[in-house]
Amino acid sequence: MLVFATEMINKAHAGHYAIGQFNINNMEWIKAILTAAEEMKSPVILGVSEGAGKYMCGFDNVVGMVKHIHDYLKITVPVALHLDHGTYEGAKACLEAGFTSIMFDGSHFPFEENLEKSKELIALAHSTGRSIECEVGGIGGSEDGVTSSGELADPKECATIAGLGVDFLAAGIGNIHGVYPENWAGLNFDRLSEIQTATNGKPLVLHGGTGIPTEQIKKAISLGVSKINVNTELQLQFAAATRKYVEEGKDLDIGKKGFDPRKLLKPGFEAMVEITKAKIKEFGSDGKAF
Repeated sequence: MLVFATEMINKAHAGHYAIGQFNINNMEWIKAILTAAEEMKSPVILGVSEGAGKYMCGFDNVVGMVKHIHDYLKITVPVALHLDHGTYEGAKACLEAGFTSIMFDGSHFPFEENLEKSKELIALAHSTGRSIECEVGGIGGSEDGVTSSGELADPKECATIAGLGVDFLAAGIGNIHGVYPENWAGLNFDRLSEIQTATNGKPLVLHGGTGIPTEQIKKAISLGVSKINVNTELQLQFAAATRKYVEEGKDLDIGKKGFDPRKLLKPGFEAMVEITKAKIKEFGSDGKAF
């Protein structure tokens, strides 16, 4: 069922596990993530970047696709549809389109501007009972044209944003989008602990969930991370499985119609189901749907 994200995140925070946000890019992604979540009996968040929203022909179409696929698959676990790294205008547009949750990323603005825009959007989201995530500090790498070197979040600034009533907070702790480089220093757990203390136990969000070692994932959850975002991992798994199918020449089998997109895309779909299930297990949200 489509729900606001607040309750599932609060339950995860209290239960010391994390909800996975898996970003969607088309029908295959929606089906794979929902299929995995239903099988694992896990709450799940479908993340949509503004770029992916444009690719899928607009936020209204995204909402329609998710609702129809959700109902067709008879999904029973809680599902939130969440804007990822939204602009001020994009956040408003997603609320209007029917998203159940939004993120406003004002981390690239001067803090006072981030604060004012966050305050307005928190009030707007909460006026209809929907959940909102805001960001302090930089998440390294690039996401929809926003590039950051990965600045650590200031605990005092985190406390100020948290005090506005945001439902969950993304804070830079050395994490990055995309594939982590070999010389990555790892997550800064001292800063994470400081932020959790400063925000009086506000549920925190870990962006850049692809490639973080399991022991660091577990430690981050123990220190207050209740939502972990995964995007690149699904893309890599989908690409690898599709490449294997093509390199084995299965798309050239005319008799078996290997070129049929339903067959061509199936290995990638199945790979995404498996990696999503593995991540759900790693985050500890399996069996937590009800």
